[in-house]
Amino acid sequence: MSTPRPRPPLPSWVTWRQRPFPDANLLLLHGRQPALVDSGFVGHAEETAAWARAHAGNVGLVVNTHWHSDHVGGNALLQANGAAVAAGTPEAEAIARRDPGCCAAEHLDQPVAPYSVDIPLDDGQVLRLGDADWEVVRTPGHTPGHLALWQPDERLLVSGDALSDHDVGWVDLALDGPGAAATALDSLERIAGLGPRVVLPSHGPVPADPGAAFATALRRARRLVDDPDGAVWYGARRVFAFALMIRGGIPAGEVEQYLHARAWLTDAARLLDRTPETLATELTAAMLRSGAVVLRAGRLHATAEHTPVRAESLRVPYPRAWPDASRPRER
Repeated sequence: MSTPRPRPPLPSWVTWRQRPFPDANLLLLHGRQPALVDSGFVGHAEETAAWARAHAGNVGLVVNTHWHSDHVGGNALLQANGAAVAAGTPEAEAIARRDPGCCAAEHLDQPVAPYSVDIPLDDGQVLRLGDADWEVVRTPGHTPGHLALWQPDERLLVSGDALSDHDVGWVDLALDGPGAAATALDSLERIAGLGPRVVLPSHGPVPADPGAAFATALRRARRLVDDPDGAVWYGARRVFAFALMIRGGIPAGEVEQYLHARAWLTDAARLLDRTPETLATELTAAMLRSGAVVLRAGRLHATAEHTPVRAESLRVPYPRAWPDASRPRER
């Protein structure tokens, strides 16, 4: 029996923390101006800020790989404490406009506290994070503004949700169009071609074998391209499980009512040529059969490892009600 390969070593100026859902992993880059990549879920923003402060002092910059709730939830608090926020230009422009679709927060029913983007990032741009230069690599697919970060000297790749040790990010064919899966595959092939020594994903552990992780991810991404219905189901399962995680489960008698009211489910039903009511029933039954959800004490719960969220932390406005981004922030 072969011995598992150890995780590739990280430079001393990198601190990485793996976290379960609903948070993305944390990556601190130390130096004269410490930088944090992604900031987790809004329900754990204080924990994120405290961890960053304990390991690096004052964080000067937060870089978002993309704008989903599990990646930008600490932005508002860190920004209030003096950090700037950087993100891909398409998302930065939508945030500046206060587009109601920002972060897909309302569409997915995933709360995000209001924030602004100070530094829009474009493909090929070189960004000083800590004391090292990183290249911005546009990797659309999981979201149109998704990006990766590449440090060529150490051959470090921050992959966001483009891949992890065992999975790839889901794609939203309803919001982002039928070509979103092919776009995600193209992005994955691009960053695979960089030949990274270390891949730092947003979810799951650091892959011991980056080449093997890419091979698995490319196969999975190809399946999403070849099977659009499967891609829709994959996304629906992920979004529903996340909803159960952040709410501490949903009472069994309220699950279908909750699902019927969700825009993401209505979109998925249309793509699958079903009614929302039929899809809600099928989705719940399928996830119960697979063990992805379980009925416990009258509530439906996600079974994947996750950290509890305080209900009051979810009470933040949808982006359509965010304050005007042009008003100066207090520092």
